[in-house]
Amino acid sequence: MPGLILAIDQGTTNTKALLVARDGKPVFRASVPLPLLIPQPGFVEQDPIALWDSVLDVIRQCVAHAGSTSIEGISISNQRETAVAWHRGSGLPVANAISWQCRRSEEVCSRLADHSERIREKTGLPLDPLVSASKWSWLLQQQINLRELATTGELCLGNVDSWLVYRLTGGAVHATDYSNASRTALLDLGSLDWDNDLLALFAIPRAAMPKLLPSSGIFGEVAAVRELAGVPIVSAIGDSHAALAGHGKYRAGTVKATYGTGSSLMTLTSGNPEPTKNLARTIAWSIGDTVQFALEGNITMTGSGVQWVGEFLGLPNPTADTLALAESVADSGEVYFVPAMVGLGAPHWDSSARGTLAGLGRSSTRAHMARAAVDAIAFQVADVFHAMETAAGMQLPALHADGGATRNAALMQFQSDLLQVPVYRSACEDLSALGAAWLGGLALGWWKQISDLETLPQEAMAFKPGKTRDAHYAGWRHALMQTLSKECAK
Repeated sequence: MPGLILAIDQGTTNTKALLVARDGKPVFRASVPLPLLIPQPGFVEQDPIALWDSVLDVIRQCVAHAGSTSIEGISISNQRETAVAWHRGSGLPVANAISWQCRRSEEVCSRLADHSERIREKTGLPLDPLVSASKWSWLLQQQINLRELATTGELCLGNVDSWLVYRLTGGAVHATDYSNASRTALLDLGSLDWDNDLLALFAIPRAAMPKLLPSSGIFGEVAAVRELAGVPIVSAIGDSHAALAGHGKYRAGTVKATYGTGSSLMTLTSGNPEPTKNLARTIAWSIGDTVQFALEGNITMTGSGVQWVGEFLGLPNPTADTLALAESVADSGEVYFVPAMVGLGAPHWDSSARGTLAGLGRSSTRAHMARAAVDAIAFQVADVFHAMETAAGMQLPALHADGGATRNAALMQFQSDLLQVPVYRSACEDLSALGAAWLGGLALGWWKQISDLETLPQEAMAFKPGKTRDAHYAGWRHALMQTLSKECAK
């Protein structure tokens, strides 16, 4: 009987899993929610053991559904930049995982500000609390005893992919893939290795860092789950990169946006692109000796901005009720919401910016505020899309969309109107898991090369551009300029 790949997608608010068959189609889905911990303003973290337990939960559901059908491989896609640290021997975390949303490492970034251009040139990333290196640096600075453990290799540092690989293999493998490594601000995109100068700059011992492996390939064998003992881990990749792979388009100029808690736009490039201040250079994925580069723009708050508005308004179900309110009005009534509660990411990179609600009038209602929160998702995506066009020196022909917020057809149409290009919404709600599974299938020999993935079944709904939204976009830009710090507004 043909086997299955079990693809785990460990995200910020949920851990999901798919069982994917040899025809490339999902046959089963499991999902469990996860909490975020906010111990003080600007601090966002998660319990690594809770992350691991959620993975065990979805694995058990998938194993039960698979029954007698063999699971031939495990694939992993994961929330990126979330920094984990654990003891090599016990496998127990030394602290909560520091979320990608967390801003606690702003002091680290301020201290290294004079080195920001060198960091960008080598790694493709801006110096920002988003990057994992700043979080590990903060942790080692706060807990001095950990530095000695890191120096001797008794402390393991990694993003969520490394944490899951370590736990799944029973502590046998401490590794990461190139896509996740490219989000740490410690990987030199030229040498494709951890950079000793940057490790020293952030005061992170090399002995604590994971081994670098291709995104599609064998990471090790499962030892921690009895029912899957000996099953190989066949891929690991950051969730945004995996979603791009799941769209099934692999030519330079392909652009996708993942609409989630935050959002990421990524466009494939023909090589390692030239540095740009507005966008990050990154590794989309690696297969064997081949590395695929990309440009990326990370937006910190999109879906979480909608949730914040719902919480601010005191709604019982913050996200769902905000969306329902937004649908009750035709537009935002010239109200604009810039969700910069933890700063702004691409293409502005203003960590000191804070949220703005602009354009309020006597007739403004909470429904207009809700609609402004939804519209803000599209506005932020448009900002990054246009920055990508500038960096690429060309008009990008379309946007491929995935993630939970894409179920909102009004948002997708508004996005197409803003960009004046077609938006293709994937029918798969778990595209990160699917992309990771497809890359795992390459490692298992199900398919021979990445171009073979273009022939796999794909469904997408097209939203074609309608009336232009120039006036709306001008209103957004005005509100944005009020939000940016003086330095970034120049």
